[in-house]
Amino acid sequence: MIRVGLQIPNFTYPGVAPADLFERVAAIATTAERSGFDTVLVMDHFYQLPLLGAPEQEMFEAYTLLGALAARTERVNLGTLVTGVTYRNPALLAKIVTTLDVVSRGRAILGIGAAWFDVEHHALGFEFPPTRTRMEMLEEAVQICRAMFRDERPTIEGAHFRVEHAFNSPAPLRSGGPPIMIGGQGERTLLRLVAQHADMWNGNCGFAEFPHKLDVLAQHCERAGRDMASINKTNLGSLVVAPSMEAAEERRRAFLARRGIDWDTLSEEMRAQISGRIVLGDPDAVGEQVRDLVALGLDGVVFNLPADGWDLDAVALAGETLTKALR
Repeated sequence: MIRVGLQIPNFTYPGVAPADLFERVAAIATTAERSGFDTVLVMDHFYQLPLLGAPEQEMFEAYTLLGALAARTERVNLGTLVTGVTYRNPALLAKIVTTLDVVSRGRAILGIGAAWFDVEHHALGFEFPPTRTRMEMLEEAVQICRAMFRDERPTIEGAHFRVEHAFNSPAPLRSGGPPIMIGGQGERTLLRLVAQHADMWNGNCGFAEFPHKLDVLAQHCERAGRDMASINKTNLGSLVVAPSMEAAEERRRAFLARRGIDWDTLSEEMRAQISGRIVLGDPDAVGEQVRDLVALGLDGVVFNLPADGWDLDAVALAGETLTKALR
């Protein structure tokens, strides 16, 4: 389960040529491992997301990358935050994640969600059904993957996917198979699926919204007869940590400027929206903010480092700060 997770969402690094990108990503993952992160996650996208860069910027295929990182790391859990259900047949996905589990000696997580980035669907020829259909696909996919992880040889004839006596050899090394993490924040359907099917949940909401989401999840768990404590609950946020508050604020300012946003001229409303998803400051200030977040009901935290995630010293400082805060 996740206590301190690092998400790597960006592969465009200053001064790093495309031929050297993997070595830098591998160095980020090994630095994260040494500095206390217990989990390394990558996005399952093929185009860069709007808030992080231009669509044509570098983006690795997630599972090829995770397999390579499994050979470079020793302890961290590895997975996606999160796989789009529209991109892969779920039986194939179960085989992919099982392979990652074997290669990593039992460190794979299946992160999965309903997918949302319509731009890459349309550009690359993936169907992008309505939200209700994608939620149905998600539920079927989770059931197929779970059964294959457990070597139940499922035969399932769903509305969207089917398998017939689908065996899975070699089996995952993790007992019961890799844990399944559903990502998202939809209250009516997605959190119900978490309560019924998931081992883990990662929200992607603003920090202030999290207590309400937990209340909704608790209601779904009660209806499903599920102890909510059995679900590992995390939230994705961004982290900017530096030796001083002034340095952290300057890194935020520089990151936003690269996105064409001038922090100094933003309205108070826009500043509040951005700040509601970013933990920022020196190590002491960050530690206090993270402890406050966990006190809301989180079991762990997942952060990306949008301002300086390619800088190995920044990764090390983040890992050391977070693990110290959550001892």
